[in-house]
This record gives sequence, structure tokens and C-alpha cells, in this order.
Amino acid sequence: MMKPGDVIVPLDVPKEMRDLYVRNFLTITRKSGRLMLFAGDQKVEHMNDDFFGKNTSSDNNEPEHLFRIAKGAKIGVFATQLGLIARYGMDYPDIPYLVKLNSKTNIVKTSQCDPLSEGWFDVNDVADFRDDSGLTILGVGYTVYLGSEYESHMLREAAQLVYDAHRNGLITVLWMYPRGKGVKDEKDPHLIAGAAGVAACLGTDFCKVNYPEKEGVSSAEALKEAVLAAGRTKVVCAGGSSDAAEVFLQKLHDQIHTSGAAGNATGRNVHQKPLAEAIKMCNAIYAVTVENKSVKDAMKLYRSK
Repeated sequence: MMKPGDVIVPLDVPKEMRDLYVRNFLTITRKSGRLMLFAGDQKVEHMNDDFFGKNTSSDNNEPEHLFRIAKGAKIGVFATQLGLIARYGMDYPDIPYLVKLNSKTNIVKTSQCDPLSEGWFDVNDVADFRDDSGLTILGVGYTVYLGSEYESHMLREAAQLVYDAHRNGLITVLWMYPRGKGVKDEKDPHLIAGAAGVAACLGTDFCKVNYPEKEGVSSAEALKEAVLAAGRTKVVCAGGSSDAAEVFLQKLHDQIHTSGAAGNATGRNVHQKPLAEAIKMCNAIYAVTVENKSVKDAMKLYRSK
């Protein structure tokens, strides 16, 4: 378990905000140093593709399903847009939140136009909302599409976001996704490591990357390059599309114990399940990530009645 003195506080955090930054870091990682981020930002990113259909629970089409899971399960933080938090937060005041500050839909394809996702709000808006609402808002997040012809715009916004967040004692998570017409393979390990290195240069606390894939190479071994490239910025992997529970948990265990990753950011593998099962899946993920449990022990939680 981490103690306040174990937290490395970036120098862009003002002296008067260092205690708040440390408290937020210990809270968001549950004193483990690892992040279990429950991702609920896909209602914009994937629209209703992830929320309605034969492969998902009927519970999942209602936005409140996300909040019910976050309230009932063990998580580090629930990430979603400020608008959803404003509409539901009064009924779920005990959830720890991370505000996702930019999002775009999947309607415009990369073949039509390189991706651009601009910020909807700035960090000061989030700080004001935190103070006015009284909610537990621990951090902010932002997606950067490296390789897009618009990457310079997103990089500038991301850099400013990290700086402003730290000035307000908030934790930052950057979604770092190589994507654009010039990107041949979004899962290339070397490219993902480069993205993690850019995240370090932006000064973020955590960066979320895709799990790399390369023929003939273990993904867990391949991810080591990104973890090293990120330095003091902690790497977490996107959960990706739904897997069988044991397959997903083993993948997560490998990311942490083989690759050196510092957690996960999981959405579909949780919220596409009915509420009771989704809560158990969250608790199993938390067990592996935060409590350092084995896959076998985590599966006992998932299978419990």
C-alpha cells in the first residue's frame, strides 16, 4: 500500500495543491499505484454500437446502467463526459469520477478524413463543476490521435490540459491512439511505444494505449517497450472488444506482471453485461489490478452467487 510520501508529485503541481494531488492519486489508485478505470465514454465514441444489439444486455442501452455499475462495484474511477455526470451525479454522489474532456463519434471514417477530437470544456470548467457540485472528481482525460494531420492541435490541447489539471491538483489520463491515413498498423508495438513516449513528454500521469499485436511476438512481451518508453508516466491498456471473462483477466494479469503496466481502462468487457454480472466482472478486474490477486481468485469472484 502506498503512503503519501511514495507519490511522485510533478513539479507543475503548485505547492498549495500538492496535498490534494497526492490525495487524488492515492484515491484513484486505491493506494496501489495502479489504475482500475471503468470507461464509460463510448456512448459518444461508438454511439449505440456498443450499447444495443444481440451481443449486449438490454440493461446496457440506458445510460444509468453505467452509473449503477460504478456505484455497486469496486473501481478506481469512472470516466465519462461531464454532461452525463451532471445529469446523473446527484443520484450517485459517492462515485469517484474522471471527466473525459474530448470525444468524437465514429460516423466519419479515417478513410474520409483524419481524426480530430477537440476539447468540449477546459480544466477550469471541471474545477468549477467539482466545487459547485461537491462530487468526487479526481481527474480529467483526453484522447490524442497521433498520426492524424490534426495531431498538432490535439497535442497542444493535451499539453495545456495536463498543465492546468496539475495546477488544480487533478490526475490526468491521456488516451494515446495512433490513427490516420498515414498509420498503417494501429497495433504495431513500436508505434504504441512511441505514443507512450509522447505521453511522457506531455507530462501525463497515466496513458491509455491499445494492447500491441505483432505476428510471432507475445503481446505481453511487446508491451514492455511502451512501458519503458513512458518512464514515470504509467501505462494502462484499453480493454478492447468483449472477451470471455477468464481470457480477459489473464490478459490483464499478463499486462501487469509481464509487461509492467499499471492497470487497465475497461468499458465493453464490463458494461455489456447485465448489472449483477457487470458488477462481479468489475470486482474481478479490481482484484487483479488493485488487490494483486491471481486470475483463479478473480474468477471465483466473477462466478460467485
